[in-house]
Amino acid sequence: MNKAIVVHPRFPPGRRIIAVSDIHGNLPFFQALMDKIGLTPEDILVLLGDMLEKGQDSLPLLRRLMDLSRTHTLYPVCGNCDGLVLRFFESDELDQRFFASYLPRHPESTLRQLAREGGFEQWEDLPRLRADLRAAFPEEWTWLRAMPTILETEHLVFVHGGVPSLEKMEELERWGCMKNDDFLSQGHSFDKWVIVGHWPVTLYDGRIPSSAPRFDRERRIISIDGACVLKVDGQLNALILPSEEREDFTWTAWDGLPTAQALDRQEESVDSVNIRWGRSALVLLEAGEELSLCRHLETGRELYILNDYLRQGPGGLECEDSTDYRLPVSPGDLLTVVRKTGSGFLCKKEGVTGWYYGRLSDIMV
Repeated sequence: MNKAIVVHPRFPPGRRIIAVSDIHGNLPFFQALMDKIGLTPEDILVLLGDMLEKGQDSLPLLRRLMDLSRTHTLYPVCGNCDGLVLRFFESDELDQRFFASYLPRHPESTLRQLAREGGFEQWEDLPRLRADLRAAFPEEWTWLRAMPTILETEHLVFVHGGVPSLEKMEELERWGCMKNDDFLSQGHSFDKWVIVGHWPVTLYDGRIPSSAPRFDRERRIISIDGACVLKVDGQLNALILPSEEREDFTWTAWDGLPTAQALDRQEESVDSVNIRWGRSALVLLEAGEELSLCRHLETGRELYILNDYLRQGPGGLECEDSTDYRLPVSPGDLLTVVRKTGSGFLCKKEGVTGWYYGRLSDIMV
């Protein structure tokens, strides 16, 4: 886990390229997204890291990807979560600093799923567990070990977290390329398209919550982490290129939410707030049955928060990502429905989450 591993494949012209990031063990979302885009063996599928951990199906997903790699053109790039799984196989370096506390608290982790399947789930002796996993799962270990840090083609660079420059990327620290927080805010620009995941795109906007891929055409960066698994309204994004040399990017997503058709018009908010992870401290002003009036400490904004989004954090009251943004809606728009309340609907439109206070057709699962 020292220097970045950079590979330089050639993507033949005319082959569709699909980039997917941060699946986080959500096999149903991955399968549904592949069905939606109509994945074929002629496509080139780039998995932009964090395929594993946090979700419930990391091991079945890993097996599905291993199977796909035998029949399709598949390039998995290592993310920080995948890298942690690999590091346990490779070294005892993080046993006491990380795994001794992490594994007992995360029964959904890939390593614990492997241990349960092998019949040796125990945490008192991590070296023994490592030896058992190595012996029982050599194919999984080999597949994880083969993942590069960076995939570079003539016009594209794929990396999970980000890079400061395209010069001498093989000299970069591997972990810093995988876990590179808040990459779009670092001011980098490139002469190739750099496509990243890792940092949920909704964290970049303090006003409007959006899980749609974020395009910065001037700096040639695309960030595609839709917060799959991490957020109730998160989604798994697929960035689609008709061919390696083309720049007419499109995208689609899967969020597993029910849909309904809007019946009434609604104007967009002129002012709104997007309360994001790490910036969500609140003061409760008035408790309600479904929603409670709160003041967001960072902005001073007062808004209603869903009660089951509220929680006690180390420093006091916090919330899951929340907003008072009103979606722009026209009659006939198809919305995905996150939550129905007595006063309105928390919905999504084209990846953007907000409130809709009009009427909906019957909600379709």
